[in-house]
Formats: sequence, structure tokens, C-alpha cells
Amino acid sequence: MSLHFPDLFKHLDAVLRLPSISSANVNIDMSNAAVIDYLAQAFSDLGFSCEIIASPAASGKKKSNLIATLGTGPGGLVLAGHTDTVPMDEALWQVPPLQLTQKNNRLYGLGSTDMKGFFPIIMEAVRGLDLSKIQQPLIVLATADEETSMDGARTIAELGRPKARYAVIGEPTGLRPVRAHKGIMMEAIRLQGQSGHSSDPSLGKNALEAMHSVIGELLSFRGELQSRYRDPMFTIAHPTLNLGCIHGGDNPNRICGHCELEFDIRLLPGMKIDSLREDISLRLRPVAERFGVGFTLTPLFPGIEAFSTPADSELVRTAERLTNHTAGTVAFGTEGPFLEQLGMETIILGPGNIDQAHQPDEYLELASIQPCIELLRKLIGRFCLEAA
Repeated sequence: MSLHFPDLFKHLDAVLRLPSISSANVNIDMSNAAVIDYLAQAFSDLGFSCEIIASPAASGKKKSNLIATLGTGPGGLVLAGHTDTVPMDEALWQVPPLQLTQKNNRLYGLGSTDMKGFFPIIMEAVRGLDLSKIQQPLIVLATADEETSMDGARTIAELGRPKARYAVIGEPTGLRPVRAHKGIMMEAIRLQGQSGHSSDPSLGKNALEAMHSVIGELLSFRGELQSRYRDPMFTIAHPTLNLGCIHGGDNPNRICGHCELEFDIRLLPGMKIDSLREDISLRLRPVAERFGVGFTLTPLFPGIEAFSTPADSELVRTAERLTNHTAGTVAFGTEGPFLEQLGMETIILGPGNIDQAHQPDEYLELASIQPCIELLRKLIGRFCLEAA
């Protein structure tokens, strides 16, 4: 193993060896507490004051978040990331997923890019600074369950902490600043009809036929949304509504007694989840009543609002100057809306490529580490070491 970053490699190997899979499947879902405990000790050794905050979990597994703080003041910078990973199929990996493997100028391991690798890079950046000059707080935030419910970031936001003026989330963006992404909501429509013998339609109420009309109404609603909302900042400049899966009935010679449709909507900035959910319910409930079937609209998870930081914000301008890249947008969701909710100017900016995330043989390019370290040192210098 290369000796260029011995401490960084040591910490990265340690956190990769601590599995912290987040999954909606309770049989796969894991605690992230061991990762949080390790990071708390590592940042304590660097002089940070560390607080571990419990987070709820539907699976009953222990979930934790970390707020590590160095310095005090009304401004400052948060460096944020999540400690969970997606599930893996170990048979598809060419290297051991739960340890660091360095080869081909890459650092392999589950979470190396998305995004456990960000925390050892922060440590390396901090070690090269004169922290006796700190004038505004430097805060490291490590969260749980970003890959599923985002309950970690949700818990932190509900507590109203941490407090700072700026935040950088180290998701993989190729070290190009990102100032906006779409929101996402995932919903389930359930129609309850009445089954009966298919030879006589009057004996029942066909939930599948009712769902046919519900789908037509949803597609009409999609068209209205796409004509009403556009944002050229995004590659796909309009909101999307995707019909993801449908289930219903049990036999061809029985009237379909129940039907369920699951769909998602990707929201542009300015669109609100609660308002859309109310609009959908108001449009679809009359359709169900016309067919005489029961209707429920249920969120599959609370949803993530769209995220957008103004192009002229101080953090965006600073990141653009330091990276020589104009801040852009991404298609994936992040914890940005929750930090934005806390009143912080927020961007997404980290090493690695999102194309490597959620894949077998996930890796972080070795060449991206030193540029990221230097960039973090400059951001810390600008927002923590200089006078407010």
C-alpha cells in the first residue's frame, strides 16, 4: 500500500471494515453505531468536541449521528456526510468489499466513494492546518440512514443543530460544486373494490378498472406539472412522474378486488411535497368514488424537498473560484434540504464520481485525494480561520 497518506488509509480501512448497510429490508438493515463511535474517537483525538445523537430506525437497529465541533462563533463551516452504505452482493465484487484495497491507483471498498471516504479526507485536511488560529467553528456532521429514510438528517434538523453559516456535503461530485438538485416523493395508491365472479360484473367493484382511470388522471396531472414548472438549470428541465409498479387481483376469472400503484415524482425547486400530495388526493378521490372503491394515498417515505442555493451566495462564489467550475445540478438527492432548513448556505462538493456509487467494486480515485484535501483546507481557511 502506498505511504502517501498512511493515516488516511488507516482510517479509511477502519471505517470500511465496520459494515453499516442501510436498507428498507429489516433483515438487511444494520446499525451504524460502530462507525459513529470510531469517527467520534478520531475527531476527539484531533481536538474536536464530539456529541453522539441517537436517531430513530424502523428496523429497531441502533442508529447514531455525530456532531464534532472545533471552535465557537456565530459563523463557521459544516463538513457533512453520511455513514451508511447501500446493500451489496459480495459475489459480484472482485475485491473484498469490507476493507480497503488499493490497486490501479484506486481505493476500493463499499462506501469508499459514497461516502465514508470523505471523513478520513477531512481528518487529513485538518491535520495540515494551524487550528490555534480558528475564529469560527469547524463542524463535522456524520449522519445515519441517508440511503433510505434520511432519518439521521431529519433528526438533526428537528433539533435545530448544528448551527453555522455554511455547509459542504461531501457526496461524490468530481470536486465540482453543486448548488441544486430535485426533490423526490414516493407514493402508493391503494384501491379497495369488491371481488366476485367474472361472469357477472354487477357482483363486484373492479379495482383494476378504477385504477385504469386513476392512471389516466395521474398522467394528465403529469402533463400539467410539466407545462407549469420548468427550470433550465437541470438537464431534464421539468418535473417527472414515473409509474413504477402495479399489483392487483388474484385470478383472471375473479373481479379484481384490490389494486395498488406505486409512483414517484421528482420535484423542481419551488414545488412542495405536501401541496403536491394534497393536489393528487383531491384529483383522484372523486375517480375512486365514481367507481365505488375505497381510496388511500400513502407516502412510502416522508420525501425529500428540492434543494437550491442561490448562484450569488458567498459559498457558491467561493467554491466556484477555488475549483474553477461553475456550480451545477445533479440528478440524485442529498441531505442538502435539511441543512438548508437550518439556515445554512449549502453546496454539494466531494471527491469521486456518482457513477461509482451503488456498484460492485466501488472505488475512489487516488488522484482525487490531494486536490480534495487542498480544497477543504482552503474552505476551512476562508470560513473558519479568517475573521468573520
